Amino acid sequence: MQYYEFEAATAEQILTWALDEFGGGLAISTSFQKEGMVVIDMASRIAPAVRVFTIDTGRLPEETYRMIDTVRERYGIQVEVVFPDASEVASMVSSHGPNLFYREVSSRMLCCHIRKVRPLERKLATLKAWVVGLRRSQGESRRGVPKVETASGAVKISPLADWSAADVDRYIRDFQVPVHPLYERGYTSIGCAPCTRPVMPGEDERAGRWWWEQDESKECGIHFLPNGQAVRRLDVLVNEVLSVKGA
Repeated sequence: MQYYEFEAATAEQILTWALDEFGGGLAISTSFQKEGMVVIDMASRIAPAVRVFTIDTGRLPEETYRMIDTVRERYGIQVEVVFPDASEVASMVSSHGPNLFYREVSSRMLCCHIRKVRPLERKLATLKAWVVGLRRSQGESRRGVPKVETASGAVKISPLADWSAADVDRYIRDFQVPVHPLYERGYTSIGCAPCTRPVMPGEDERAGRWWWEQDESKECGIHFLPNGQAVRRLDVLVNEVLSVKGA
């Protein structure tokens, strides 16, 4: 369900409402990219004790771990780190190898599902609302992102949905927001270390994610899940991993 009344509201207005409405039942979900850091900075100015969580997939670049310390030092926020189920990861790696994501789209989606989507689902079950840094201009799959909607049982808030990349950079300059070190090395979208590279001149900002895939949605499944054979194959692979885990 979308909350259309918020479509004309500013990011600050939406965050102010959300923090007042949900209090400690709200948390910011971030991988410490520019948008996430803007949301953290903006929310902390409204409510310094705002909750922040991140998903540690076990394959993150070292620079992302440094950002956890940066947020703690700059904002005084103890980042809540969410981990995948160790037995699920072990089952997946035993059956498909540690670098299964290079093999085919459905295998890559399986890795994302076990390491990111399922841990997020468990976290969301404890929350009333969560805030993300999605922007509509980040790609075709994100063009219809609502500012406020109900998703996965919790209210999902995307206060920067109508911002441009220039808007994000302007806020960062104006408020001297800490920036993930990998941006200086040409990254424009940052995820797991094996699955992210710097972008080349002329490429869109998510081209560095799963760059070996052709004509596929550059999404992990947390926010959007592409249709088609890969998704049907993913269901089979997930069931196999969970059945081995429970054996």
